[in-house]
This record gives sequence, C-alpha cells and structure tokens, in this order.
Amino acid sequence: MDDPAIVLLSGGLDSATVAAVAKRDGFRLYALSFSYGQRHAAELDAARTVAAQLQAKEHRVIDLDLRVFGGSALTADIPVPKDRSANDMESGIPVTYVPARNTIFLSYGLAYAEVVAASNIYIGVNALDYSGYPDCRPEYVTAYERMACLATKASVEGGNSMSIVAPLISLTKAEIIQLGTDLGIDYGVTVSCYEATPAGEACGRCDSCFLRKKGFVQAGVPDPTRYVEGAAAP
Repeated sequence: MDDPAIVLLSGGLDSATVAAVAKRDGFRLYALSFSYGQRHAAELDAARTVAAQLQAKEHRVIDLDLRVFGGSALTADIPVPKDRSANDMESGIPVTYVPARNTIFLSYGLAYAEVVAASNIYIGVNALDYSGYPDCRPEYVTAYERMACLATKASVEGGNSMSIVAPLISLTKAEIIQLGTDLGIDYGVTVSCYEATPAGEACGRCDSCFLRKKGFVQAGVPDPTRYVEGAAAP
C-alpha cells in the first residue's frame, strides 16, 4: 500500500510516534505542522527533522497566529505552570490548553487531505497520560470524524469516508515510548517542552516535561531529552 495520509506533526514525542505508526501502516506521509504563535520554534525544527527522517512525501508548515486570541500560556503572556504534582495535573483544564487548537489543526488537515486524495488523518492525541485537554478525548475524535464525513466533497460525492486515526489515544506515555522505540524513532530530536530554549533544551519542570520524564522511567528506556542545566532526567 502506498496511499497518502495526513499526519499532524508538532515535533513532540507523541506526534513523532504517530507519524512512525502511519509509515508502518504503509502510508505515504504528508506531514502538516503549524507556526501558531507558540512560545518557541524549536518544536518546528524538530518536526522538520522527524519528517525528513521518516521520508515524508511533503511537509508543510502553516503560519497561523493564534496569539490574536490568546487565552493560553502558550499563546499569551501567561506563566507556564511548573513543578505541578500528578494530582494537580488531574484537576481541571490547565492554562496551557490552546482554545480549539486541535479543531483548527484538523480542519487544515481535512483540507489538505481532500487535495492529495487522502482518506486518513493521523493525530497523536492521548486520553491517558495527558494534561486534561478536552480535544484529546475519544469522544472528540469520534465526533470530528463524523463531521468530516459530512463536510467533504470526497465523502459526499466520492463515497470516501474520512478517518481520524488516533492510535495513541488509549496508551500510556510509557507504552507510546516503547512503541516508538520499536519503530526506530529517535526521541532525542523531538521537543515536547512547553517552554523549551531556542536550541530545543527542555525546562524539565512543566507538565509536558513531567509526563515525558515519567514515561521514559516507566518504559525502562533511557531518556535522550536535552534538558537545561540543572533539570536533567532522574
């Protein structure tokens, strides 16, 4: 099989893994990343590296400035939470949630899919080891897929149902890391930190760093993340 598939590729651990899964599944990768006004561009550099390593057919980076709305610690002058416990992360939706981000990104992915005749859009959302984002839940993915089949020419006229593929949705972070390791992903080039340095060094203290660190420990896989001085993995 050499059918096209869209992969939403942020440059983080989960999106790199889902891109590798799409390649394993036999798809030709059309990677889509977004420069949306996030705190740093290091993750986009990582996305370019991952796309190249997986030999993506195309990799497009969309300029989309969500700072015009703000409302998130990633797109506004709001401090990124640091040093939170697991219990803290399980209570409420954190300020790092970017309003409607996955809905916006999937909409671009849907348009891209129609143009390249892809019926599958891969996204690395996860409903277990994540920070409580509402657009990472299975019911959200199911609802979006249903909408996609109603809203596209490819589905209405061509009978080609659109599938939103979320293979990591029910995996723990450790299971995701083990899967990606088995598929040959170099996690050392990925950037997950909410407040990484321009060079891609992780702070080691935000929610994303906490979950990533925990995942490597539980997977029994050495953590290749580059941390700022004094924030090395345990």
